Amino acid sequence: MAVAIKLPRMSDTMEEGTIVSWFVKVGDTVKSSEMIADVETDKATMELENFEKGEVLYLLPEGSTVPVETAIAVIGKKGEDFQDLLKEAPAAEAEPVKVAAPAPVAPSASAAPSTPSASAPVASTSNNGRVFASPLAKSMAEDKGINLETVTGSGDNGRIIKKDIENYAPTAASTAVVGVESYDEVPVSQMRKTIAKRLAESKFTAPHFYLTKEIKMDAVLSARKRMNEYTENRISINDIIIKATAVALKSHPNVNSSWLGDKIRRNHHVHIGVAVAIDDGLLVPVVRFADSKSLSQIGAEVRELAGKAKTKELQPKDWEGNTFTISNLGAFGIDEFTAIVNPPDACILAIGSSKETVIVENGEMRAGHVMKVTLSCDHRAVDGVTGANFLQTFADLLEEPVRLLV
Repeated sequence: MAVAIKLPRMSDTMEEGTIVSWFVKVGDTVKSSEMIADVETDKATMELENFEKGEVLYLLPEGSTVPVETAIAVIGKKGEDFQDLLKEAPAAEAEPVKVAAPAPVAPSASAAPSTPSASAPVASTSNNGRVFASPLAKSMAEDKGINLETVTGSGDNGRIIKKDIENYAPTAASTAVVGVESYDEVPVSQMRKTIAKRLAESKFTAPHFYLTKEIKMDAVLSARKRMNEYTENRISINDIIIKATAVALKSHPNVNSSWLGDKIRRNHHVHIGVAVAIDDGLLVPVVRFADSKSLSQIGAEVRELAGKAKTKELQPKDWEGNTFTISNLGAFGIDEFTAIVNPPDACILAIGSSKETVIVENGEMRAGHVMKVTLSCDHRAVDGVTGANFLQTFADLLEEPVRLLV
């Protein structure tokens, strides 16, 4: 008996997903526990596992974006009628992407299975201008500065894969006509949709207030220099900021909290979410039990998580469970900014750049480095004095970094 394979909820915030590519085609025989597709969720591109066995009778076209619980495939016996299954679980109203391939992705039940032509690779761009490429190929192309629209894909249905980027040879670029108006309209990714929804809910639901503090950085800059003389894994200022935040949160558990409507959760553990910018938006991988980890451990973990975020290899365990979030734009030359609270956290700390300036102490001026930080708070869970006390402890730890070792 034919069975409809429905798009599962692959993350806690997933409401819809995009079929990036199928690993099977209509007519193939599949078995349980076989990975059959790449699906782009709001946070990562993940493999979809099949739990049925039989012949593939129907596949939703690659590039289609559909809600969770939509039928995306049908598996059964050859020749079975599966149209009633599609009526019971109709596909999303979004227009499916038509892949420039020699055979359709989802023929009727009576159609014979099709196989791609063995001739030269087909073009990797569909008739609506979308470029089809694997996540790894996209990442490699970005690193090498390659425009994917100029690459011919050799994968299934003309999809650009790793070897196409490795073997890419640029051709002479043509000169653009001066004065011609043009623009690109980029489809909103699942990740960007979720970011927009969650942060809009946070901004317009949680009553935000902001506390800004200037911190002297000379001592921590000097300490970092000495630390890096004794370790091969270089410690960054951001690593020290994460550690100082975690230690400060242990002293101020009211800041390490969540608003749950009819109650406030005070977390005894410290899981720090670290905002990482990628092309599609912002991911927040989590450093768990950050207060109990050394600076070297934190640095290694942050680098690993950031790398996985940029290649969309993060798994749910990597981004779930944060109790507090840090957003650091100091490396981009931003002096100070305010960040939107990242639910379910009650606070987020925005880090600006460390800049050399004139410091006045005891009536005397000297050159020194200062950094401005801004704590955004959900006033339902955290009051002004509570946030101010946390920032003072955080500043004390950076201005006297030896306290991080106590």
